[in-house]
Amino acid sequence: MSETQFKPHVTLACVVQAEGRFLMVEERINGRPTLNQPAGHLEAGETVLEGAVRERWEETGIRAQPQTLLRIYQWLAPDGTPFIRFTFAIDLEHLVEASPNDSDIDRCLWLSKEEILSASNLRSPLVKECLLHYLQPERYPLEILAHFNG
Repeated sequence: MSETQFKPHVTLACVVQAEGRFLMVEERINGRPTLNQPAGHLEAGETVLEGAVRERWEETGIRAQPQTLLRIYQWLAPDGTPFIRFTFAIDLEHLVEASPNDSDIDRCLWLSKEEILSASNLRSPLVKECLLHYLQPERYPLEILAHFNG
């Protein structure tokens, strides 16, 4: 019996909320404007938390630290690509200026939950799912993520 090794893409996302609005990034996928939470791939040598901080900075220019872990998702994309997505929550007191430092991001937008939930151009179903979980009270402390280098 042959076994296929599972090699998922590890991605990191942040649901950033301020004054009841949510920070989203717009990028072009196949020439089409697409919405996502600030998110990206884990890079070699960084922890999950470090990767989330880096991705948010690259895509929005915001340096706020994740406050809690919302959820970890395992997702198989329609093209068969497997993903593991760590999603963090960040609550800011006030709306702040956001501007991408990554040329792949066209712009940053503060949107209402209704605008996001009704959008037809979400990057993946996980964008909506992460927002829906953010709206629930369940959160996990960041200490649940242990980095072991032994």
